[in-house]
Amino acid sequence: MLNPSMMRGAMELLVDWRSASSIFATLMLINTLTSYIPLEVRMFARKLFSHIFTYLKPTNTIIIEDSDTFGGANELYDSAQLYLGTHCLSHCVTVRLFKSCTTDSPLASLPDSHTVNDTFQGVPIKWTSHKQERSDSGSGHFRNRRGSDGSDRRCLNVEFHQKHRNLVFNTYIPHILTEAARLRSHTKERRLYTNRYCSSGDDFHRSSWSSRTFSHPSNFDTIALDPSLREEIRADLLRFVSRKDHYLRAGRAWKRGYLLHGPPGTGKTSLVAAIANLLEFDVYDLELTAVHTNSQLRRLLVSTTPKSVIVIEDIDCSLDLSDRKKKQMEENQEEGMKDHPQKMSTYREALNLSGVLNFVDGLWSSCVGERLMIFTTNHPDRLDPALLRPGRMDKKIELGYCSAAAFRILVRNYLCLREDEMDRKDTIAEIERLLGEVKVTPAEVAEVFMGCDGDSADAALVELVLELRQRKMSTQPKQVELEVATEECSLGESDR
Repeated sequence: MLNPSMMRGAMELLVDWRSASSIFATLMLINTLTSYIPLEVRMFARKLFSHIFTYLKPTNTIIIEDSDTFGGANELYDSAQLYLGTHCLSHCVTVRLFKSCTTDSPLASLPDSHTVNDTFQGVPIKWTSHKQERSDSGSGHFRNRRGSDGSDRRCLNVEFHQKHRNLVFNTYIPHILTEAARLRSHTKERRLYTNRYCSSGDDFHRSSWSSRTFSHPSNFDTIALDPSLREEIRADLLRFVSRKDHYLRAGRAWKRGYLLHGPPGTGKTSLVAAIANLLEFDVYDLELTAVHTNSQLRRLLVSTTPKSVIVIEDIDCSLDLSDRKKKQMEENQEEGMKDHPQKMSTYREALNLSGVLNFVDGLWSSCVGERLMIFTTNHPDRLDPALLRPGRMDKKIELGYCSAAAFRILVRNYLCLREDEMDRKDTIAEIERLLGEVKVTPAEVAEVFMGCDGDSADAALVELVLELRQRKMSTQPKQVELEVATEECSLGESDR
């Protein structure tokens, strides 16, 4: 026989099954009825309930993405990762560590799909990191997102109670930016960026800058330049960075263009590094041969940061920027493409002089802020005059062959001789005399000194004297032939 407790249990189970069947039947009825409701009404009701639930939800969320739609880096994202790494990750089970060669200790950051809690003025705040893989078939908005690894987009979600919204927006976020700026000033790590190769179909993909720690040792005390030219460049740079209000008052973008030209080995690249070290700017080394369209060039420009130097080395070799005398040929090419609209569109959008001019001094060039733009070339005569006008190339600096003053700087750098010691050496005087007769670059003089590393200073100077004498002798036969031809010509005239 069943005891009373077993009977009660059986009845409760029966009631539960009846309740479940009743709920199921109710759901089926609701589903049937909703099929008769117009789609517009259902969508409106869904949005209405969504707004109601969002309003009643006590938690607010801020999404901080790593980049904008043009691929430009989000300063707040980088600052938040730096802030979290120094304030909130000491007790986390999993962290991401990174150490560059210029920092004393590793820097921590929040890994993907992890959460950490922070407390600010007694308010609990939760941070969560997310990574979304790129989908090439997605909408254009998401295809434009650039992740820190070049293929994914990342973001940080900040969650807090809605009653603390004003505190988070007005106090907490500015506190993160200020604290990150303070931490960066201590590390003083600067970056060297270069652009990756972009195919012609990558106009709508994310920016392609990759970076490494910038640690070039060149500076204005060691660079082999004539002292007057060196001080002129230094004064011009310091005047530029201190005149933000002047540029604003004059209605000009806060940027300045430099053209460095001269034979190979005269120190153009070293001067670029010295400028970046003097101003403590990041360096963007732009390789034009890896850019195929004007739109790609614009995207690279807007994804740079303020306080940076954009460098295009050997610009005459990167793109045909000679005088514009090819209009007839271009018109003929376009005439042959009329039956192929896609080819014509690609041809017109291909990187050209107009795109570079707009890159240097167009409307997009004013979007970044405090910035230097430096072009280097061995042949300035090959460049279009429109590229060289003031406003694009504001200062043109010619770097020539090694002078006596530049030679003394090299002796001080490589041989560690003081000025008074140089004055007492006869070899120094002879070298300075030979430099007035023989064309040699600072790089060639430095190479002689490097080859004598470990020898005495006198031995290195003697080696340089021999090198200069040999070069002078190699040029003398031509001079002798010219002198003989001149004498013969004069004798012939006297005989007549």
